[in-house]
Amino acid sequence: MLNQSLTAKRIFLNACLLIVAMLVVAAGAFARTQDPAERQKAIDLYESNNFAAALPLLEKVATANPNDAVILSRLGFALYANSASEKDPALRQKMRDRARVTLMRSRSLGDSSNLTTMILDALSAPDASQLPFSDIKTAEAAIREGEAAFVRGDMDRAIAAYKRALESDPNLYDAALYAGDAEFKKASNSTDPQFRSDHFDAAGVWFAKAIAINANRETAYRYWGDALDAQGKTDQARDKFVDAIIAEPYSRQPYVGLTQWAERHKVTLGHPKIEPPNSTRTEGGQTTLSIDPKTLNSTDGSNEWLMYDLTRIAWSKGEFFKNYPEEKVYRHSVREEAAAFRMVAEAGARDLKSGKVKALEPSLAVLVKLNEDGFLEAYVLFAHPDQGIARDYAAYRKDNREKLRRYWFEVVIIRS
Repeated sequence: MLNQSLTAKRIFLNACLLIVAMLVVAAGAFARTQDPAERQKAIDLYESNNFAAALPLLEKVATANPNDAVILSRLGFALYANSASEKDPALRQKMRDRARVTLMRSRSLGDSSNLTTMILDALSAPDASQLPFSDIKTAEAAIREGEAAFVRGDMDRAIAAYKRALESDPNLYDAALYAGDAEFKKASNSTDPQFRSDHFDAAGVWFAKAIAINANRETAYRYWGDALDAQGKTDQARDKFVDAIIAEPYSRQPYVGLTQWAERHKVTLGHPKIEPPNSTRTEGGQTTLSIDPKTLNSTDGSNEWLMYDLTRIAWSKGEFFKNYPEEKVYRHSVREEAAAFRMVAEAGARDLKSGKVKALEPSLAVLVKLNEDGFLEAYVLFAHPDQGIARDYAAYRKDNREKLRRYWFEVVIIRS
């Protein structure tokens, strides 16, 4: 559900001004009979984004039925959201701990939602809820006022405050992002088609402002994708979800949007599977190459995979420093991996063209196509990254953003 999806993604609510009263239930308390109307009211308050009012009701319903995974997942989020308003660090940590325990219980009951996964990820990171948004006092005060209104479900007041924050600090990404989020919430909570369309569009305007401030943060793209998909603008939504991945490919969150979009629209996602058959091992400065015997004297080009290993050995022995003269210690790099794959691809292509082989083995055939289309670096960066390769991503993206986008549209996203 898009409404829940975006609510779940708003996990970085940060500090609010509202102090929330909590109902603490002793571990041995007797469960009461659950009132279906009370359960629905708790869910409605949660869905309307009024986490402050939803929290005590969610607590009550969870006490009546401690095995209700749906309620537990929402209770965990409400605890997390409201913990940001607690000024006492010790009490705030207790709320975060309760949120984690509640979500783990929800997961044990079968909850595998992105909502639960993302909040647990956030709770595993250091508590940053009291860090300032801006060094400009008026902007900081305004965005915190907006966050307080957002937690109460007062979207109009929240948007007005976020707007003031952005006016005070034109570089405040979060102000534009949260204003768009609030517009999205207004649209998704309405049943009037024109109202929904107008406010989804307004959300997009704010998300565009956030992207203009920082094109390399993923969140505004992802939120915008949800707004577009809610309007039935399927392809535009897909594009924004891809842009989110390109902005931050090495974290979990940006993949949520595209994955959910693909599930909704019955689209398959998948990087090509290319695994070099040989292996190398280095000990005491000596490199040992183990060759898969099946590749020897092959009739499908498999023997050309030897070029991959020899190229990588050459890079470890000196080619790296020729390509990265400013670095003093060898590391695996995108240039090395692409160069090794390219040597194999070009050899395979020659074998096919000359008639030496009639058909290439499947992974080599895919590699030849990737090379011909200019996607080797994109493939390496997205499908075969390690710590060393990831260090090259920002520099490559700077000059090749459109090629990275094309890789996703032409290679990864497979329409049935």
